[in-house]
Amino acid sequence: MAEALTPGELPGPGRGASQQRPGDILLVEDTRCLAAVYRQYLRAEPWPLRHAETLAEAEASLADHPCDLVLLDLRLPDGDGLDLLRRLTAQAGAPAVVVITAHGSAATAADAMRAGAIDFLLKPFSADRLIVTIANALERRRLRHELAVLRAAGERASFCGFIGAAPAMQAVYRMIENAAASRASVFVTGESGTGKELCAEAVHRLSPRASGPFIAVNCAAIPGASMESEIFGHVGGAVAGAAADRIGAAGQADGGTLFLDEICELDPALQGKLLRFVQTGTFQRVGSTRAERVDVRFVCAADSDPLSAVRAGRFREDLYYRLHAVPIHLPPLRDRGEDVIAIASSFLRQFTCEEGRAFRRFTPEAEAALRAHPWPGNVRELESAIRTTVVLNDGDAVALRMLPTSVLARARIEPPEVPAPGARAGRPAHRGTGGIRPLEAIEREAIEAAIGLCEGNVTRAAAQLGVSPSTLYRKLRRWEGDGRH
Repeated sequence: MAEALTPGELPGPGRGASQQRPGDILLVEDTRCLAAVYRQYLRAEPWPLRHAETLAEAEASLADHPCDLVLLDLRLPDGDGLDLLRRLTAQAGAPAVVVITAHGSAATAADAMRAGAIDFLLKPFSADRLIVTIANALERRRLRHELAVLRAAGERASFCGFIGAAPAMQAVYRMIENAAASRASVFVTGESGTGKELCAEAVHRLSPRASGPFIAVNCAAIPGASMESEIFGHVGGAVAGAAADRIGAAGQADGGTLFLDEICELDPALQGKLLRFVQTGTFQRVGSTRAERVDVRFVCAADSDPLSAVRAGRFREDLYYRLHAVPIHLPPLRDRGEDVIAIASSFLRQFTCEEGRAFRRFTPEAEAALRAHPWPGNVRELESAIRTTVVLNDGDAVALRMLPTSVLARARIEPPEVPAPGARAGRPAHRGTGGIRPLEAIEREAIEAAIGLCEGNVTRAAAQLGVSPSTLYRKLRRWEGDGRH
């Protein structure tokens, strides 16, 4: 019958294994005197030990109390221990198995390892050998479990509307899942076009507020005078041209989530009123003296580091710390590796269906160009590029020549450099970094060139670049403030 043994309280002299994390062990051994010896070997170790004398007892014990490690004798009264080993290793979450046998041979050990044993011990063995073997087996099982978890996470190629399996995105997915269950405010940062509103929607959809409304407000899209009414609403006659009462975004989001995009662009005079709303949950409509209370969860977003806006005096520090409880940063598309092709392929399928085209794939040359392009407009720019390609072309595969000229020009690969005299064959000549220019300067040139080609029409230029007009207006205002525009 299976017996339980509680380990001793004091560590044995010179035994480092006692510092390993505890793990439940089942000893399957038909010779009682040997089982007693092994118990004595492990009396000072932190591993709870159970004992079974037969295969039947072992299987009954495992059914009632799963364990982390099985010490398994191969010669048992009611069968071969290898049969139990094979059954165990076929199960998900199976314990590690260390085979114990007095019938040691290379063939026996090989059979046990092929069947899934993590190690083996030949009788007789010392206490130190047993302890070290158990410690190693438990550590290998722990690492194997962690690797399985990481692989499972790495295989998540999509999540709540996001597409991509890059390690940076796996971290984002976990952050969203962890943040969703909380009531804490979430602050999403990332370049324009990286999916900040999609991130906010994912936080909402996975939260207990999922059945409530999700209300989004772009704080840079509406002039300051009208933004207060946009967020808090107004009473009839309080705003020019508005005869009726209006419920603002704060009232509409009651019981749900209020997403404030480009929060750092909010008018400074309005930031104080927003702070009071965040602190108290109450607000007043424009033209009203009555305070209204709502239950709202805040998710905010900014294209750049909001702390830099605080240091520059454009964003209130107290409001920043109220809203910046859980930060989530979305990586730019250029840092996401093969996600570019996965996202482009998804857009290709979508637009091919919408436009009645026949595209099924990209040629290798087209894929190389998509990988090489820096995508300053990120996923939004990629979406625009694939839509343009599908609308203007047709065929089985998207060829390099079908991609927009902006992608081809920015993705062009320079020809190989001629080795300098004396350079070793097979190695490129040294190239200095003098030709590398800041990404911000390249982005500014692209924006100014697009506006010029669109004859000053910022809205049309934004559409061609795959970004929102408010993004371009904000950048233009900043450049004007720098005195360089």
